[in-house]
Amino acid sequence: MKKNGFTIIELIITIAILSFGIIGVYGAFSPMVSLNSAIASKFTASQLAQEGFEVVRNIRDNNFEKIRQGQRLAWSAGLLNCSLGCQLDYKTGTSAQGLENALKGYNESDYLKINADGFYGYGQGTATKFRRSVTITQADSPDILKITVVVMWSDGSKPVSFETEGYLYNYQ
Repeated sequence: MKKNGFTIIELIITIAILSFGIIGVYGAFSPMVSLNSAIASKFTASQLAQEGFEVVRNIRDNNFEKIRQGQRLAWSAGLLNCSLGCQLDYKTGTSAQGLENALKGYNESDYLKINADGFYGYGQGTATKFRRSVTITQADSPDILKITVVVMWSDGSKPVSFETEGYLYNYQ
């Protein structure tokens, strides 16, 4: 007797093997999707931390320029008010600064917003899951400030943070 096709048992076994294969592949990719989201959040947090440093440098450099123009103020003017934590954004210390962008004490209920141009700030925009605290303290020397930037967010039900620190110098 000749066999011309598959039997029902062969089809069932083939479908079962394919099903296990597809479920296995899905099981392997599912954690990768959540890891990708976590990596994207950590990357955004690292960039927000770097931006925090850059804003503080900009304030220091503006102080240097004011001193050069004859104003009597310290190179660290306004920065040492952040010993307990401050919030700031890319407009802080610039001519575009408004009340919502001014250097002020950290408030854990203020989340950064992303505006239509893709910038994170405290002004208009869509609320994000990120918060940023910048702490500035006097180091061992009066010519050195220690900057600590912490970006916090929630990844599901788990709180996550990215912290970095560095130093700012009076190079005048």
